[in-house]
Amino acid sequence: MSDEASEPAAVPESVREAAADREVFEPQSAGYKVRTTAFGGRVTAAPASDWATRFRVTVDVPTLDSVVDGGVGPAVADGWLDTLERRLADAPQSTRARVDIEAFTVEADDETVTVVYEFEFGDAGTGLDVAKTFVEYVEGTYVEGVVPGYDYGPPVADLLSEASQGDGERGGTPL
Repeated sequence: MSDEASEPAAVPESVREAAADREVFEPQSAGYKVRTTAFGGRVTAAPASDWATRFRVTVDVPTLDSVVDGGVGPAVADGWLDTLERRLADAPQSTRARVDIEAFTVEADDETVTVVYEFEFGDAGTGLDVAKTFVEYVEGTYVEGVVPGYDYGPPVADLLSEASQGDGERGGTPL
């Protein structure tokens, strides 16, 4: 981890201290980058009340059409995005902490889908752990939703290759 001079200034002290104890968070000017995924989600934090911190988790993933060699048709692209959004809404179930999502959005442009979760949490360390879990959930859900039968480019091809290698006991992709 880097020194305090590079720590985000607007982040509450409790979050800075908790992030310093977790190697997965890389300080940036407005928050932290999560280093555990290929998509590199971002987490910002701000005081919400005397007892809670508001966390914002943002993850940018490529659209299906942007990573498929030759692209996909509009029906596949629309169906994929709709399914991805419905699955990503279940992120709070991926953590042991009880989390009430205050805001959840999935917005797509030609090449990027931006996923945003906002929630408040009383314990800064647990809030960061939840944020990391959400970033990882987005990546895992994305990989599970990759449509078979297409040739994929990076970073999706790399993720599929890693997933298909597994732990040596199971084979195949996560599809």
